[in-house]
This record gives sequence, structure tokens and C-alpha cells, in this order.
Amino acid sequence: MSEERERILQMVSEKRISPEEGVKLLNALRGTGATSASRQESSPRWLRVRVTDVVTGRTRVNVNLPFSLVTAATKLGARFSPQTEDLDWEELIAAIKEGASGKIVDVEDEEGGERVEVFVE
Repeated sequence: MSEERERILQMVSEKRISPEEGVKLLNALRGTGATSASRQESSPRWLRVRVTDVVTGRTRVNVNLPFSLVTAATKLGARFSPQTEDLDWEELIAAIKEGASGKIVDVEDEEGGERVEVFVE
């Protein structure tokens, strides 16, 4: 752990700064001192798609896709999915590359009894 990071965490534990301020400082530290290798590590690597049965809660599909494959496939897939015409795929990909992570889609199909969740990891 870097010396600066340890100091920030120490200040939070001593309540000299708030946890929110600590997060801001850690993010700033990560942005200024990041090497090209650490920037690659922080970029999204996987897109996880999970489909579960609403009634039983059992997982029907759980697949991890490399993010690089997803970026290439979005343009192709958008052509075959008229329901997503209004979605700006480039804007979504840019947001993910800029740091959006966690659950980005949570849709429940009441007729089909399925819930679809998409995560960026």
C-alpha cells in the first residue's frame, strides 16, 4: 500500500476527515499517480450478464464476457435489436470506460418471469 494512501486511511480512522473526503482524496491520488499499467487494471474487464427466474430465484444464465468483445459487438447487435434504437451505445461504452461500474441494467420481464441484470466488473 502506498504511503499516501495509508495516510489518508489513517486520517479517516482518526476522524480528522470524513469518509467522503477520504474517497475523494483516494480517487485523486489514483488519478495523478496512476501508471499506464494501473490504469489498465482499473478499466472495465468484464461484462457479466445474469438471468434469473423471478419465481424460484434460480439462475438461468450467468455469463462473463470480455469487455473488449462487448465494445466490438454493440454496433453489430444494435442493428438486430430494434428495441434499443433510442439507446446511445457509444455514450454507454464511454461512461463505462470512464469508471461506471457495478450493476448497469436491472430489468424484470413479468410475462416471461425473468429478471436480467448486467454488471460491469
